[in-house]
Amino acid sequence: MIQRHFDEELAELKTKLLRMAGLAEDQIDKALAALVTRDVTLAREVIERDHKVNAFDVEIDEDCIQLLALHQPAARDLRLVTTAMKIATELERISDLAENVCERAIELNEEPQLKPYIDIPRMGNQARIMVKESIDAFVKDDAALARKVLMNDDLVDELMEQLFRELLSFMIEDPRTISRAIRLSFIAKYLERMADHATNIAELVVYLVEGRIIRHTVPPVSS
Repeated sequence: MIQRHFDEELAELKTKLLRMAGLAEDQIDKALAALVTRDVTLAREVIERDHKVNAFDVEIDEDCIQLLALHQPAARDLRLVTTAMKIATELERISDLAENVCERAIELNEEPQLKPYIDIPRMGNQARIMVKESIDAFVKDDAALARKVLMNDDLVDELMEQLFRELLSFMIEDPRTISRAIRLSFIAKYLERMADHATNIAELVVYLVEGRIIRHTVPPVSS
């Protein structure tokens, strides 16, 4: 009876984490849409909605602490609860970064658009996919999918470096573009950090499934 109740609470914890992840993914999508379409109303909606993600973070933290205190889980169940706590923190930070994108988007709307947005939406979409796949890996206990997320982080880094070079050339050629180029570089950095948080989630999934901590380790070189 006690074990069944514990299993039900774990299932509910996973459900809350999924809902939080869905909201964080939607924050990314709407932040990118607000930037590209120069929609101030949508940008403010994303900023306002961040509190819902924060509420999930607090609620999941409290649930996890209660599970640890009441059931004193061991082995894999213990890893599941502690991993869920950490994943919630990563998702909360991702939503904060979406809010930051919207703050810069509102500022950018005060001036003409500097350039067509091509690399930034690609970066944002890749970051959102990484978040989704890292959460899918968590739900399915899929370490292979988690490792795929780790590999995809390089693509976001490459896009950011490419964009930084382009923005630097704008600033050198015309100092009047500096404020807009700097804000766009901030947005690129926010998206790169979202991908980093998705990578952190993927590393946590590998720990959950395999019991191995792989963060801060150098991946083996393929032969």
